[in-house]
Amino acid sequence: MVRASITLLKDAGHGICKTLSQILVCPLSKQPLRYSEDTNSLISDAIGVSFPIKDGIPCLNPKDGKIIEADGMPKTDAAADFSSMNN
Repeated sequence: MVRASITLLKDAGHGICKTLSQILVCPLSKQPLRYSEDTNSLISDAIGVSFPIKDGIPCLNPKDGKIIEADGMPKTDAAADFSSMNN
């Protein structure tokens, strides 16, 4: 039991569990999310929004989402733009 806990703690900050990424859906579009190792985020291809993963925990609050530009990288000021769209 202790060995399993140590292994889980070592891997905690390294991405997200594959099973969890298959279960989670976008809070806005209700479509599946894709994990991006490059940006360490979950991406909703349906609406073009990236949700960050902090300390192994996905932040799926709509105001944390960043709109993805055509090159696949999130815009720096997109959080403000995105949250204003939801209000």
